[in-house]
Amino acid sequence: MIGVITYISVLERRNEIGILRAIGASKRNISQVFNAETFIIGALAGVIGIAITELLIIPANAILHSLTGQENINAILPPAAAGILIVLSIVLTLIGGIIPSRKAAKSDPVTALRSE
Repeated sequence: MIGVITYISVLERRNEIGILRAIGASKRNISQVFNAETFIIGALAGVIGIAITELLIIPANAILHSLTGQENINAILPPAAAGILIVLSIVLTLIGGIIPSRKAAKSDPVTALRSE
């Protein structure tokens, strides 16, 4: 899904890519712009996922306590696991954004400027 979103972003921003290439941005710079965007999307998705998980643990613990009748059993998300999940989210979004960012980097500046 991230690859599709990044690909659509590349198609919609052809004019911007053409301007950046025309003023001297290298292909690597163009690729870095889109890789930075996918990194931010991945980081935010991971943090939002962890936040939702932490919120869902509260009712899950209440259900767990009522079903088992024991208060000492709790569901938790260890901080190390949360960190690993955020890193995994970032890595997966970066992998999904590689092909669209390379397509953006390879686009011809003259053709990109003509498209509108």
